[in-house]
Amino acid sequence: MVSNTKEIALEQAIERHLTGVTTEELANGGTPTGPWRIGRSADFDATLALDKALFWEFIDSSQGQALDKLKTRNPADWQAKILGQFDKLIKRKGLLHLLKKGLRVDDAHFNLMYPAPLASSAKAVHDNFAANIWSVTRQVHHNLANPHESVDMVLFLNGLPLVTLELKNHWTHQTARYHGQKQYKERDASQTLMQFGRTLVHMTADTDEVWMTTKLAGDKTFFLPFNKGHNEGAGNPPNPDGHKTAYLWEEVFQPDSLAGIIQHFVLLEGKTTDPLKKKTLIFPRFQQLDVVRKLLADAATHGLGQSYLIQHSAGSGKSNSITWTAYQLIEAYPESLDLPGARALDTPLFDSVIVVTDRRLLDKQLRDNIKDFSEVKNIVAPAMRSADLKAALENGKKIIITTIQKFPFIIDGIADLSDKRFAVIIDEAHSGQSGIAHDKMNEAMGGSSDQDDEDNQDKILAAMQGRKMRGNASYFAFTATPKNSTLEKFGTKQPDGSFKPFHLYSMKQAIQEGFILDVLANYTTYKGYYEIQKSIKDNPLFDTAKAQKILKAYVERSQQTINTKAEIMVEHFIDNVVNGKKLHGKGKGMIVTQNIEMAIRYHKAVNAELERRGNPFKALVAFSGEKEVDGSPYSEADINGFSEDKTRFYFDGHDQHGQPMKQDGKSVENTFRLLVVANKYLTGFDQPKLCAMYVDKKLQSVLAVQALSRLNRSAPKLGKRTEDLFILDFFNSTDDIKVAFDPFYTITSLSGPTDVNVLHELKDSLDDASVYEWAEVEDFCKRYFDGEDAQTLSPLIDVAAARFDHELQLDDKDKIDFKIKAKQFVKIYSQMASIMPFEVIEWEKLFWFLKFLVPKLKIADPNQDALDELLEAVDLSSYGLERTKLNKAIDLDPEESELEPQNPNPRGHRGEEEQKDPLEDIIRSFNERWFDGWEATPEEQRIKFLNILKSVRAHPDLDKKYLGSPDPYAQKLAFEKIMKDVMLRRRKDELELYKLWAQDPAFKAAFYDNIKEGLRRDSP
Repeated sequence: MVSNTKEIALEQAIERHLTGVTTEELANGGTPTGPWRIGRSADFDATLALDKALFWEFIDSSQGQALDKLKTRNPADWQAKILGQFDKLIKRKGLLHLLKKGLRVDDAHFNLMYPAPLASSAKAVHDNFAANIWSVTRQVHHNLANPHESVDMVLFLNGLPLVTLELKNHWTHQTARYHGQKQYKERDASQTLMQFGRTLVHMTADTDEVWMTTKLAGDKTFFLPFNKGHNEGAGNPPNPDGHKTAYLWEEVFQPDSLAGIIQHFVLLEGKTTDPLKKKTLIFPRFQQLDVVRKLLADAATHGLGQSYLIQHSAGSGKSNSITWTAYQLIEAYPESLDLPGARALDTPLFDSVIVVTDRRLLDKQLRDNIKDFSEVKNIVAPAMRSADLKAALENGKKIIITTIQKFPFIIDGIADLSDKRFAVIIDEAHSGQSGIAHDKMNEAMGGSSDQDDEDNQDKILAAMQGRKMRGNASYFAFTATPKNSTLEKFGTKQPDGSFKPFHLYSMKQAIQEGFILDVLANYTTYKGYYEIQKSIKDNPLFDTAKAQKILKAYVERSQQTINTKAEIMVEHFIDNVVNGKKLHGKGKGMIVTQNIEMAIRYHKAVNAELERRGNPFKALVAFSGEKEVDGSPYSEADINGFSEDKTRFYFDGHDQHGQPMKQDGKSVENTFRLLVVANKYLTGFDQPKLCAMYVDKKLQSVLAVQALSRLNRSAPKLGKRTEDLFILDFFNSTDDIKVAFDPFYTITSLSGPTDVNVLHELKDSLDDASVYEWAEVEDFCKRYFDGEDAQTLSPLIDVAAARFDHELQLDDKDKIDFKIKAKQFVKIYSQMASIMPFEVIEWEKLFWFLKFLVPKLKIADPNQDALDELLEAVDLSSYGLERTKLNKAIDLDPEESELEPQNPNPRGHRGEEEQKDPLEDIIRSFNERWFDGWEATPEEQRIKFLNILKSVRAHPDLDKKYLGSPDPYAQKLAFEKIMKDVMLRRRKDELELYKLWAQDPAFKAAFYDNIKEGLRRDSP
């Protein structure tokens, strides 16, 4: 006898696990032993999508008293009355509403589901939950028009359908991904069981994968994976005890699990006034369900004072994961009274959950979720000021939302919160967990005692303790790109001393599952070719190394260089995105520049190019504050013509409510197509319409991943695909980008902790410099922690600064060395103080003193005048660009990436000896380095010449200013200007010819003569 590998075998395996017996075995005298009962297909009412036998059994056995009231008053039609009200309400509100709110009929109320009990629940709640009837029915005939059509399996609760299942088997070459989804797409969605909101989820599973949807819409039905992931990618891991997908019925479909999903996860999103069909039903994906449950279980098992790092990629549904975590943490209970922070087994671990985020949508999501999940609605409070936060905490608000920027400032008014217990959820941990901002966060969470009889040392130690992750707070840090300091502070320490995330949903898995797009699939790089020339007769000496850096920066910020790149960017965007009708004609692009000045210059260059092309659309610029360029002040609002807070909405074309933005009465969705930025909008900016990015900025590590990932947001409604994405990079190589992305593609770990003993070495070196006396450090800290006015603190800092500037007569190298080490001490200590298992009071004191001293240490570059002179002595004579990689896919390494801890070696000024060379040698060396690689090909010269001549003939100034001018001198100037315009515009197409024209005066003169001869032949 061979194994049964047909589809029915999977049905039987699921049924047997849930009930302890199969339908076939039950018919032959088998006995159910599981928590589920076997339902009968004959009891299913296709009109109501209801197992009527089990529905009435549940109502009668659990709520007979309420039922008797209706029976007495309506002896003939009590069933019709209840079912009529049921059908009316479920059509308007959906199944989820009935499961949570129950069914009201006249003066009777019927619970259609008893919720799972909490640790604090009374015995009656446990008994009620046990009264629920969980059933599974195979081959459910649901189609009134086609009685032979059936669904493989339906899971019911008290007769109400929760989950429909279509099962496939790889052994018979049938897969859930293709055949199961296709079968659902072909179902008649007008049949009651298939209507939106009548069940919670439709799933299709085979032995390898599970997929789900909450809304059937024919070919437009969108399925989500419900898989664990394997090798940090898509799919499921091998299961030594059975099918890869056995977790579905062995874990997810257990009564406690399904009840928890209904109570705490499933959401019906939309306005209360919207009809049911316009709403969205959210069923958690596996990683969302898994991370929330594991976090809750670990908190209950280990108590307070824990830290968790959740490495979830963009596309993981992180916002919902955070809202579900926040809501459920307020009902987390300790498993034992011996745990840190446990007060009683029926008392929650946390008094309040504080969510620190930059996402404005989280506030609304949390509030909306609470409406659905909790009987007590008013438990969420925003806190943007100190008074807000203090009032919220004192009034017992359960969930408090603040921003990363506001949090350090709004806690100053809180006196003592050490008797409270907090869960702190940090969204994008790398943005808010480092430096003083997080120190203040920990200070508030730990609470320092300010009793009058405390001496200075006690106050210092109290501040140190406050900066630590104390036992009255647990930290839940969500990020897609953990840095080494983030891993060390929040990661889970392994037996070998390394640190790993508590939970992972990788970039690799998100890409493979289609939730984000692979931004590295089409990567084009450009190499710049520069040539400079001397503009003075003299040949002075300059520091060669510094001169080379200065000259490169000079070339890069030159308006000629920016104009060249801007022209390529605009041309590419118009040709490939606008004319290519990307994203149904709604595609947008971002230009990433090195700094605010270059962003402003780029914006000007882009607008000039757009004007030359007839203004097909407009570009916006984004930067904070005000910047002076060429003597004129600029701000984002002044340049764009509207307030800074509206830039993102004008760029999208819709306001925060989704309504179309208008300008002069017309929609602006296709008016603003390009956005020029420096740093602003490189992180936390979700714009699904972005499909092109033009990079002229050094991108490394986390910033590279975050910046380029602005493109990866999927947009199914716009048909956005990986092949619609373009990145043109004028600054970084593909190798640079690979190095930046590799650590975050799969799982990121830290090899070991930072060696904090470097602080001893740094302190010794700083002490030896004699910039400060230790008594001054002591005095400063005493006054600072006594809360004295800043006027009494400034003299102590100023005295040390004066020694640094003059009294010690330090040379420039010593000054640089001291300042570098002082900054290094402040940075390392501020990051490590919260996780060190011990206290060193001298470190704490020096940290606060240096924090205020470092900004006052001014170091002038003795070579600055000479370097300024250098820029006055050179001109940019030629600049060109050449594509080096065209639409190259950057392949990332699939293996786990291990970061190294922060550099444990004290770094100071290296003090290299200057090497000075004559200006001519520096220029020659620079041009050899940056202008190599162009070659002229004689066979192509005729074609190139004719192309140039054609462009000259088409120039708008040719007739009037050259051919029509009677003045030979004016004619000469006009011709040179025309040739310069033409050559600059054609340089990317004729690079070799451009090089000869720019470099060789003899060739240039002969070339001009040939062009003039060609024009003369054209003349009448």
